[in-house]
Amino acid sequence: MEAMSNLHRDLIRDPADLRPSTPWRDTIWAYTSEEALIDHQTKARLCVAVLLPFKDQKPDWDGFIRSIRWMQQCAAHYGVEIVFVLNADTGYIFDLSMDEYRGVLHRFREEFPTQRFIAGITARDTGATCFKVERYLPMMEAVQIYDQCEVMIMTSRTLNELSPEHRRDAYYALAEHLTVPGIVHALEPAFVPWATPYEPWLLHELAQHPKFIGGKVSTLDEPHFLYWSAMCKDLQLDFSPHSGDDFGICTAIRLGLPLLIGAGVSACPLIAAARDMWLNDSVVGKAFPTGTGHFDTRVYKLFEAIQSFEDMVFRLNDQLSASAYKHSTAHVLHSLGLIASPETHPHCLDRRSGDETSRMNEALRRPLRMAERLQIPYFPPSPQAS
Repeated sequence: MEAMSNLHRDLIRDPADLRPSTPWRDTIWAYTSEEALIDHQTKARLCVAVLLPFKDQKPDWDGFIRSIRWMQQCAAHYGVEIVFVLNADTGYIFDLSMDEYRGVLHRFREEFPTQRFIAGITARDTGATCFKVERYLPMMEAVQIYDQCEVMIMTSRTLNELSPEHRRDAYYALAEHLTVPGIVHALEPAFVPWATPYEPWLLHELAQHPKFIGGKVSTLDEPHFLYWSAMCKDLQLDFSPHSGDDFGICTAIRLGLPLLIGAGVSACPLIAAARDMWLNDSVVGKAFPTGTGHFDTRVYKLFEAIQSFEDMVFRLNDQLSASAYKHSTAHVLHSLGLIASPETHPHCLDRRSGDETSRMNEALRRPLRMAERLQIPYFPPSPQAS
């Protein structure tokens, strides 16, 4: 009924009419259907939030490198651009010491000297009462000594508590210290209780800043990714929405937009194949030597297999949190022979109980069967990868 009533009143479409307090429901972009945003031509990149595996309470660097090489193989086979996200939630950013944080960047660049990466940065603000730019700078500076990288500014409690105008000013202040492209990150309360997603005014303000090339929105309860996509497409903003919704992977594929997700670690070959099958490159005469190059209706069944798999990996616990997905992901990679142990970071409290190995083996049945039916390579990994 609410949507119907909004059809009978004026909805905002001109950015000049946006105010900091304007809710999405007062804009035209909140009523744009997914069907209106469908894209069968754009080859959007896949940004995989890499798992940092552990064995005997220490980083498993062999497994770290092995899993990345496996994902590179999968993406290369289907002509998908892949970017690796380091030190994000899947990489235990909130548990890492600065030495560990720098160590991940160093190991990655040492092994993959030309591979583009995105690094998550955040502020250590536990117990703080006000936002300070300086808290973000140690991680930002650690990242920006490298080439071929981007910085993802992960929200913090003190940043999130600011009013829309002051939050905009805080992001702009952080951007003054950026020497590489920046990505902003919005959260819904489903992830952390204090999180508030961007208002349309704030998103538009951030999208106009030349240092910010895109933003990730982690969304479960409200279709903010669709709102962002509709606004950016309608206003032709030079800003790319990246989906952080591991429960909505296939939406981003259908919209031809980037994914920035931890699910790419466990389902990389399936997602790369789905991106290929969704494309219709042959219509515009583009060469596509490694994939199919045309729309394949079997992609809908692959979508179902991907989502059923990741719904198990990212299942909610009794507190309605999916944060223990990192532990489930480790069990998947261990079952696939890519890492030595399904351990988590020794300081991480987000862990599954019970027989998670059996549960993840059960979750793998359908995607493995689908990979065999569709002849998707590297799932399971080849003996050389594992």
